[in-house]
Amino acid sequence: MGFFSKIANAFRKTKEAIGNKIMAIASKGQLDEEFFEELELALISSDIGVNASAEIVSRLRVVSKKNKLRNQDDVKNALKDIMTEILEQNPAPVESYPLLIMVVGVNGVGKTTTIGKLANLYKQQKKDVLLVAGDTFRAAASEQLSEWAKRNDVKIIKNNEGSDPASVVFDGIKSAQAKGCDVVIVDTAGRLHNKVNLMEELKKISRIISQQWKGCYQKLLVLDATTGQNALSQVEYFNEAIDIDGLVLTKLDGTAKGGIVLAIAQEYKTPVVFVGTGEKLEDIERFDPHSFTDAII
Repeated sequence: MGFFSKIANAFRKTKEAIGNKIMAIASKGQLDEEFFEELELALISSDIGVNASAEIVSRLRVVSKKNKLRNQDDVKNALKDIMTEILEQNPAPVESYPLLIMVVGVNGVGKTTTIGKLANLYKQQKKDVLLVAGDTFRAAASEQLSEWAKRNDVKIIKNNEGSDPASVVFDGIKSAQAKGCDVVIVDTAGRLHNKVNLMEELKKISRIISQQWKGCYQKLLVLDATTGQNALSQVEYFNEAIDIDGLVLTKLDGTAKGGIVLAIAQEYKTPVVFVGTGEKLEDIERFDPHSFTDAII
């Protein structure tokens, strides 16, 4: 089952809400001001956000006038094209090997599970993967990561609870370099984005990685898609701290308001790189803008 199939069911309400507005065209035969206003409200209610919804409708006005759109299929296709353009304006970062991914995010978004899924994804690509247990604060965090390492049959570097996370990451980098690992995935402690001391620690870890790692380095922020607009502030704060390279959206299969993807793309220019589409180990996919717009329009 591909990306589209897994999220299509979750987005059915969004698709219906937007589709109902477009269907009104069939009876009116024209796109009037009332249509554009109702469509914008439908987009906002789907968590696409005020700014992104206004931008989409503004572009649709231009396209509809230029191409004299009348029937609902033409309008749907125009909307898909506009949304895809917004998503594609921020392409996912290019990967090269050796690759180090630092995974960050607030508590409860599914960072550890995401790391387990990513380890499996790269292992299936025949990459030599190493996990680094940089979360030394949460009780049993390294044990949980060890379970994922065991399930995926990959190596792990960890230390005792309460250890300096930066030193664990340093040791992990040296081990990866000595063993010639292709992919290193660093776990970090979940932190509230408004806790200054914890964000400073994250900056320290990132500086050490930048200084010591000689390969491709990417910082991925994990967001829970079901939190909707609350995810926007997380993108802002983590971006300010460590300049996020991309996003991983978890629980995308469990939300009817996946429009948050477009809100983030429009407001923060941060690409979605991976999406979680279920609870199984293999339920993670690279984000595909075309499949996403097909699911909601």
